[in-house]
Amino acid sequence: MTLYRDLGPFHTTAIGHGEMPLTIENNRGHAVGIKTLHASLDAGCRHIDTAWAYYTPGEEEQTGEKLVREALDTWNGPRDEVLVATKVGLRRAWDGDKPIWPRDGKPEHLIEYGKQSAQALGVDAIDLLYLHRHDPEVPYEESCEGIKALLDQGVAKWAGVSNVTIEQLDIARRVLGDKLVAVQNQYSPIHLETQDTLEYCAKLGLAFVCWSPLGGYRHPYDEHLFDPFRKVAAKHGVSYQRVVLAWELAKGDHMFVIPGAHRPETILDSLKADELELSPEELAYLG
Repeated sequence: MTLYRDLGPFHTTAIGHGEMPLTIENNRGHAVGIKTLHASLDAGCRHIDTAWAYYTPGEEEQTGEKLVREALDTWNGPRDEVLVATKVGLRRAWDGDKPIWPRDGKPEHLIEYGKQSAQALGVDAIDLLYLHRHDPEVPYEESCEGIKALLDQGVAKWAGVSNVTIEQLDIARRVLGDKLVAVQNQYSPIHLETQDTLEYCAKLGLAFVCWSPLGGYRHPYDEHLFDPFRKVAAKHGVSYQRVVLAWELAKGDHMFVIPGAHRPETILDSLKADELELSPEELAYLG
């Protein structure tokens, strides 16, 4: 049975689909992207996460949002059941041969990006709009005011903040008030530094959405950190990735995960994580 949880006013799947790998560099092409999104939707996923900045630097902008729109437009399922979240505040560029993510948190630019996101997604109002990341050249409160303007203008229905500290979250709460419903931070066995924010969200009643819940693939990391998860996975006869996602979901009813995928088989495996029940002993072993 698919696990549903409340994310602000939305009753949606606890395991969402992080669209990013389908449209940034090293993706497998447009057709595979559509096929992968359709596969997750057909399997019951009702939470898709994308961003203005999910495109290959130097190429067409907003390809992630456009791919999500096309996938939904060509899907035969109930579109009105699907929560689509996007983010503004980052762009893409090259630094030599290295892809980078320049920040742009100027309020007037965020308002422009937000309107472009709504247009790319083909909606009158974005379901859930996140401020993607703090721009150190702009006071965080001012960037939050840009998101608030998009709410006031009806461009977005609800707001979230991403990649934030507790201090930044408190600033966002003051500016956005009850319209702030979610925090999207990186969290995984190799990125535990946002544990404090995760716990703070539980106290506040805010959803905590884990990006790169499986550790990501763009940067090297210590694979041995996943060894305990592999041991538990072998006992259950499933992939260790399913165990990681189940462990994260067990952190609280406010927890959501948005694993990415380059192909249908990967996301379909991830979506089965909510069927895996880990014992208290296993959860204690995993930490």
